[in-house]
Amino acid sequence: MAARPTSSARRANQLRPIRIKRNFTRSAPGSVLMEMGKTVVLCTASVEEHVPAWMTGRGRGWMTAEYNMLPHSTTPRRRRERGKTDGRTIEIQRLIGRSLRAVANLDALGERTIQIDCDVLQADGGTRTASISGALVAVVDALRASGVRVSATGQYPLNDSLAAISVGLVAGRCLLDLDYELDSAAEVDMNVVMTGKGRYVEIQGSGEEASFDGKQLDRLLQLARSGIKQLGQAQQDALGRHWPF
Repeated sequence: MAARPTSSARRANQLRPIRIKRNFTRSAPGSVLMEMGKTVVLCTASVEEHVPAWMTGRGRGWMTAEYNMLPHSTTPRRRRERGKTDGRTIEIQRLIGRSLRAVANLDALGERTIQIDCDVLQADGGTRTASISGALVAVVDALRASGVRVSATGQYPLNDSLAAISVGLVAGRCLLDLDYELDSAAEVDMNVVMTGKGRYVEIQGSGEEASFDGKQLDRLLQLARSGIKQLGQAQQDALGRHWPF
């Protein structure tokens, strides 16, 4: 059997160190530096006073996301995406957008668009999940900074909080929060998005030349729930008195 990656010295249910730094830039109303171990993502959010043309006149809002990995987020240097966006980038930004829309009250938002941008400064596994968790905090700050707190009916534009985490099966062990070393050795890799109330938004899981049984799936989801609960607490701690849920 191949040697276990050194990162597996972490406990099976232990997250990498989390750091959420709000107001990281001055120009975006919501700006969060989200760190999960060595993965670092800049998540920004802004509120625009219009919606896409196809939504005009419906009285509802919209949320959309863009995602990118900066050239030196990995080694060797990545080329910038110019013109054509690659399939992985499209997949991830769609995931971020639909995850946030799952907890959005688009009627309460009114005819406004929340634009989310997630730029990976340093990648060490879990960039999409870190983007989702950081984006939630950035959106809360953007709503507050833009004065969009409640609708005419007293409803807040978000129904619940949201976070995401990776889990996987590595050398026969079910592990939480895979970094690149663990992810590259995983027999099973899964990303889980959940609300603060414990409802699943999305589960992306597959075996890498391997399969997994029901007990392993249950254990992976149990780990994910534990990790997302910890992330939710970190989000709440970061927002402090501005936590709206």
